[in-house]
Amino acid sequence: MNAPTLIPRNSGKGCDRPVLQERGQREVFCGLTGIVWLHRKIQDAFFLVVGSRTCAHLIQSAAGVMIFAEPRFATAIIEERDLAGRADLHDELDAVVGRLLERRPDIKLLFLVGSCPSEVIKLDLGRAASRLDSKLRERVRVLAYSGSGIETTFTQGEDACLAALVPELPVATAAAPRLLVAGTLADVVEDRFKALFEAMGVSVAFFPPRRSGELPAVGPDTRFLLAQPFLTDTARALEERGAIHISAPFPFGEEGTTGWLRAAAQLFGVSLSTFESVTASARGRARTGIARHRAALEGKRIFFFPDSQLEVPLARFLSRELGMIPVEVGTPYLHRRHLAEDLNLLSDDVLVSEGQNVERQLDRCREAKPDLVVCGLGLANPLEAEGMATKWSIELVFSPVHGYEHAGDLAELFARPLGRRDRLRV
Repeated sequence: MNAPTLIPRNSGKGCDRPVLQERGQREVFCGLTGIVWLHRKIQDAFFLVVGSRTCAHLIQSAAGVMIFAEPRFATAIIEERDLAGRADLHDELDAVVGRLLERRPDIKLLFLVGSCPSEVIKLDLGRAASRLDSKLRERVRVLAYSGSGIETTFTQGEDACLAALVPELPVATAAAPRLLVAGTLADVVEDRFKALFEAMGVSVAFFPPRRSGELPAVGPDTRFLLAQPFLTDTARALEERGAIHISAPFPFGEEGTTGWLRAAAQLFGVSLSTFESVTASARGRARTGIARHRAALEGKRIFFFPDSQLEVPLARFLSRELGMIPVEVGTPYLHRRHLAEDLNLLSDDVLVSEGQNVERQLDRCREAKPDLVVCGLGLANPLEAEGMATKWSIELVFSPVHGYEHAGDLAELFARPLGRRDRLRV
């Protein structure tokens, strides 16, 4: 089961390389974590988790919400009386939603978010959302998606959320932007990408939008770039609406960002001279920012445990632009078509693994003795206790790391734990 198996070429841009496919115990967060960045992005949306007190504690801890804050997420707690069948869960949920909307009339988009507990007791949130949407449509749009951690990893929460939102996108007209960027980006990153595209004469829309009333239109003339490699279901839903995916490396570092922008620019007929003039200064700043950290990272060996699904493009960035040596690049799921460009840029001697058997991977990590380990919070402290330097993979999702202007910041995130280790040795 755990012997390397050859991944076949998915298209003309695939990468024929052995990939170690593993199945076993995993160490990951659940998809509820995605609410932390989604609620900041869609400014008039509210995320109502239907789950346990553990679900509530997880989100509040991850978001760092202070007690006097008024966040745009909450948890409808499933109590013992609900589990015992002494109360109608749908009636109780309707009552919770009613009280929520009375208190927060600014909400325009309400997500009912499933959890492990709600899925275990077979609570049909899709049906509940449909019923509430029909009742409240003039006031608020109600949708449902699963943030459960059963057989998923934490970034799939965003994927499930955006896939649920795709059917709500209006049909594109001739005046709609033909380029769509899918995936949650920090506002400052989105603004910079928009400025670059518009300077090249390419009209672009972003999904998700900052407000639910600004949903981008989509249709057969839509071409879309993925900003995040974990949007498998979202991409499929967009393709079912007729949109076509643009194959490109992901926009991490100077090389990845240039390849990502160039893929769209070429498709929309932007001349090479225009592309070079628009991107030249930003590319120079990215190279300068990256160069500041090359001395600290060059030649260092790095090991990725599967967690965020960002592992393959990050390994490409670190190896090609900072001179690091990836020992193993583990990822929870490997979408060969979406990652083809990044896979092609990885050295053939890099072991790529899909899925996880955590005990076997820990054995390989200990044997390799890497300089830096990228992993989830559940593994970081034990590995630090064994003397390894670690980087929390979740920080790479929470931080603005896309594009030219943040290439140096991205490099610094990997240099920082090594610097901390050096200081502790003094």
